[in-house]
Amino acid sequence: MKLSDILQQTDGPLFSCEFFPPKTDKGEENLWACLDELKVINPAYISVTYGAGGTTQERTKGIVTRIQAETGLSPVAHLTCVGSTADDIAALLADYRAAGIENILALRGDPPEGMGRFEATAGGFSHATDLISFIHDRQGFSIACATYPEGHPESKGGMMDDIRYLKMKQDLGAACAVTQYFFDNEAFFRFQDAADDAGITIPIIPGIMPITNYDQIVRFSAMCGASIPERIHNRMVPVRDDLDAVKKLGIEMALEQCSGLLGSGVKGLHFYTLNKSEATIAIVQSL
Repeated sequence: MKLSDILQQTDGPLFSCEFFPPKTDKGEENLWACLDELKVINPAYISVTYGAGGTTQERTKGIVTRIQAETGLSPVAHLTCVGSTADDIAALLADYRAAGIENILALRGDPPEGMGRFEATAGGFSHATDLISFIHDRQGFSIACATYPEGHPESKGGMMDDIRYLKMKQDLGAACAVTQYFFDNEAFFRFQDAADDAGITIPIIPGIMPITNYDQIVRFSAMCGASIPERIHNRMVPVRDDLDAVKKLGIEMALEQCSGLLGSGVKGLHFYTLNKSEATIAIVQSL
């Protein structure tokens, strides 16, 4: 089912999940086990990312087409500008169309490892807006985009830059936006208010990252520009070496965050699972 239809037809908040393509066959077995476990919460859709620099494109393609063919879940294929020409992307879209894939999350993408900054491929695209326009012109796909409530890490204009780009993405055909994960709901509410003022009407789905490994999240957050409030540091640091305690506390804090977001009337929540199901299931079932 297309994202645009899912967003219109879903009664109450929707819950969705994101996975990354594993690099090994064992990791892929684990992914399918997690997907099977997540059926208990009936996710509205499942998104599958690229690896850094677009390196797992074939695994992404294989996973989303298998989700489409075998699970009854609605897959969303991530698609980036990295390492692909317009012809490459057109061919991939044709393959997705033939497989019945209707949903694309269009991103600029991160530069390949070792490259300091993004550089467009010759014959390719420089910005997510270019990619969204290209996909929209080919019709038949429902397009999601990304947005950063605290500002993209490369942005010099912070949140308001993202508001401007999000309005462009909406006008070019994006049906919804999924945010980078964040831990401060007030930052999201400020972003949402600014989006309303800018005439952004597409649903903005908050991204949720339950903390199951504190040191890992500190590293991730430094790279992607997600701030970690002092109150979270204060609660996590004393138990950071006890993974069971971190996971229990992370679920508790994510539940508090999600309850606050749902109480404000958000359309849904998008869980960054890191290819694990336990925390997402615990949070959604508690909600």
